[in-house]
Amino acid sequence: MTKYISVIGMEVHVELKTESKMFCGCKNGLGMEAEPNINICPICTAQPGTLPAPNQKAIKFTQLAGLALNCKLNLYSKFDRKNYFYPDIPKGYQISQYDQPLCKEGFLEVSGKKIGITRIHLEEDTGKLVHPKGADYSLVDFNRAGVPLMELVTEPDIETAEEARIFCQKLQQICRYLKISDADMEKGHMRCEVNISLHKKGKEKLSGVKVEVKNINSFKFVEKAIAYEIKRQTELLEKGEKITQETRGWDSNRNITVSQRKKESAHDYRYFPEPDIPPFKFTAEYMENLKRKLPELPNQKEKRFMEEYNLSQENADVIIVDSSLAEYFENIISEIREKIGCQEIVSDDKKCVKLAANYMVSELQKHLVKNNHKVGDIKITPENYAELIGIIADGKINSSAAQSVLEEMYRTGGDPSQIIEAKNLTQMSDMGDLEKIVEEVLTKNQKSVADYKSGKENALKFLVGQVMKESKGKANPNIASELLRKKI
Repeated sequence: MTKYISVIGMEVHVELKTESKMFCGCKNGLGMEAEPNINICPICTAQPGTLPAPNQKAIKFTQLAGLALNCKLNLYSKFDRKNYFYPDIPKGYQISQYDQPLCKEGFLEVSGKKIGITRIHLEEDTGKLVHPKGADYSLVDFNRAGVPLMELVTEPDIETAEEARIFCQKLQQICRYLKISDADMEKGHMRCEVNISLHKKGKEKLSGVKVEVKNINSFKFVEKAIAYEIKRQTELLEKGEKITQETRGWDSNRNITVSQRKKESAHDYRYFPEPDIPPFKFTAEYMENLKRKLPELPNQKEKRFMEEYNLSQENADVIIVDSSLAEYFENIISEIREKIGCQEIVSDDKKCVKLAANYMVSELQKHLVKNNHKVGDIKITPENYAELIGIIADGKINSSAAQSVLEEMYRTGGDPSQIIEAKNLTQMSDMGDLEKIVEEVLTKNQKSVADYKSGKENALKFLVGQVMKESKGKANPNIASELLRKKI
């Protein structure tokens, strides 16, 4: 058992999906433009005499995130200047927030545990450096300079690498539900930094030396970087060496953290109120209007789906991961219930809902992943999906045929009944036809018959498989099984 306990805090930056940048009217391309320096102006490149004008939608987006994360929203807030020189910050300072952020004192629940959120504030993103191969110079692309950037800072409540990963995944999901950001880590929409320290059992929680790790651009790397850093620090302490307070970067090629620079403290940034932007004063009425704009959030939707549709935790987790997929599922259930109401589907609601969820989590997800598609790419209408589920539930096709039909529907968007007719997949349930096939299978497989009689249940599964083969997959396996038992 380790004698060191890890203490982890997160700083997460999220680029907000507004039409324009934070302090000017330039198009917000999130730094993904095909050409450098095409969405820039005198304001976002900090030309002399220009003044910033705050983006109202970015402020609302940040406050919505605060409400979704159980934060208190400040009625008074202001922007500050954070002074440090980076070559990709045009001003030589960054407009950010310090002591009066938009949101504070919230939490996000992870596996039944509340991870405290110290603050959520708003700032402007930097530009980015471009390093031509083989050149002894760097170029600056200011397209990203001035993109609205929401920063969330947690309390040091995270204890494991896995917990940190889940926190980031849940945060991404909330941002997408709110439609404030795609929060795609690979595209840089969401960037994570972790602060890690270790302390001996029985010692004060924050008695260890904090190390910051930057440049983490995937959930997998968040987990790997933390695990590596815990191991590195533990080995140093075991040798009697001291941990240096510093900023390290994550090298994903070597799966290690590397030292970058000494860690700055808040006083190094020389914060002071931004003189060109007056403070904000929000009314209670404004806050109430914001609360009414909150959608149903992932945790709420998951709980409702489990209660209303009797879904398992596992199925609910998959379906609610994307708000569009959850909406698609609810539209399907609505169609199923309408078809049951007019007796187009004979099976009961509970059976159909369970089948709809199972096929969505297994088969539909399989096609989405295989084709690298999103929910919006699905060609199957909710009505056609519901029709297919009714056909399966009523025993008109077996599971093998159902998978084949769903695959064709996914590819073409076709009607399930027409696909079944064209492929001649209607399940053989007629007792007379099945009896002939069963008798033929029994005649050809006397050894398996003897094995079953001697108590080997697997022999029956083999015989059912032979019936399915002889019927070209059209036999009803349940009826085939009953007939085999009866005749043996």
